[in-house]
Amino acid sequence: MRNLSALIRLCVCLLCVNTAFGKTFMVPLEANLQEVIDQSNAGDILILPATTFIGNFIIDKMLVLDGMNKTVIDGSGRGNAIEVTASHVELKGLTIRNWGYDLTATDSGIKVKHTEHITLVDNRLQGDGFGIYLESVQTATVLRNQVQGNSEMRAADRGNGIHLTNVVDAAVVDNVVSQTRDGLYIINSQQNVLRNNRLSDLRFGIHYMYSYNNEISENSSLNVKVGYALMSSNNLKVVNNRAENCEDYGLLLNFVNKSQFSGNTILKIRSSMQPAVSGDEGKALFVYNSTNNEIHANRFANSDMGIHLTAGSEQNKVYNNQFVDNEIQVKYVSSRLQEWSEQGVGNYWSNYVGWDLDNDGVGDSAFEPNDDIDKLFWKYPESKVLMDSPAVLLLRWVQRSFPVLKSPGVKDSFPLIRPQELPIDG
Repeated sequence: MRNLSALIRLCVCLLCVNTAFGKTFMVPLEANLQEVIDQSNAGDILILPATTFIGNFIIDKMLVLDGMNKTVIDGSGRGNAIEVTASHVELKGLTIRNWGYDLTATDSGIKVKHTEHITLVDNRLQGDGFGIYLESVQTATVLRNQVQGNSEMRAADRGNGIHLTNVVDAAVVDNVVSQTRDGLYIINSQQNVLRNNRLSDLRFGIHYMYSYNNEISENSSLNVKVGYALMSSNNLKVVNNRAENCEDYGLLLNFVNKSQFSGNTILKIRSSMQPAVSGDEGKALFVYNSTNNEIHANRFANSDMGIHLTAGSEQNKVYNNQFVDNEIQVKYVSSRLQEWSEQGVGNYWSNYVGWDLDNDGVGDSAFEPNDDIDKLFWKYPESKVLMDSPAVLLLRWVQRSFPVLKSPGVKDSFPLIRPQELPIDG
């Protein structure tokens, strides 16, 4: 009797689960997909066939659409291929193509607005407008999707690959984006994680505006104008990312405060015009009006310029970085001296020529990577031919010997003799 009672309770529980999550349906090959969606119950799982559905589809209830990596959704060249207006929707294994290209209307392959708990996994999108567009969404997973734009269009006329507006608690992970305008565009969105995304052939790899408490980690931006453009945002954690072969900036900070930058590798940031025109150099790190940031354990290498700080970018902790073989290591004009070391740890400079007589791994003399002679070279690039001449060496010695003649700049009191293995604390 006791066993029978337990069996009855188990059956009741199973019935409740089935009611809560709906049923699984194999959608027929010739079905009208919108009618199937409309006639489904909330919680149903729709397994789609290996065919092409043409149209613009709206999902307004909790559903799972599984294309099993065989189903094509063709947006017929207009509007949104799939629009989601309900919470708890999952789209996976779909190939989505040929949606609209009206950027004012934010035509998208997948558009999700005013919902929560959205999952987009293993979808492949190719089109002219926005790829994945999330607006006013709470909690989302965007995982292992591929988004490709139209390389025949001007970059400014394409949509962004993955676009987040007013999104909270999203995980954008392991996606591949190419040939769109910006790879990942984040605006007014908080507490999101962008991790291990592969971004190439874009305007900006990752573009942040007015967003706080976000993590950007383990991403790569290749062959773009700007690897990571972070603007008007605070409390960002930017760790273990890579930018390579960028034209303008590897990592750009514009009004970014109280953020952490560590373990990033930024290299081969070079202007398309070589030799670079003064003021148009490719900058591994550009910092504009940004304060109270911690910049440590990064590698800035083989670029026109290692780091350029301007417009009151002070009170930043800069230590244990590697500045390697940049044409100009540092460009920084400030009103007061900036110390770039922390608790006896400075940075590694490939052009430091000091001694380490006590063999402690730290140079015996401080390094000043942008003295007045460097500023002369910035203003008159043609004078670089005299960089190693006796006259320039004499002028540098005079500046060191008579500091009163020297204008404020950057000083590393503990330059590292050898590049350290970058400690990743992400």
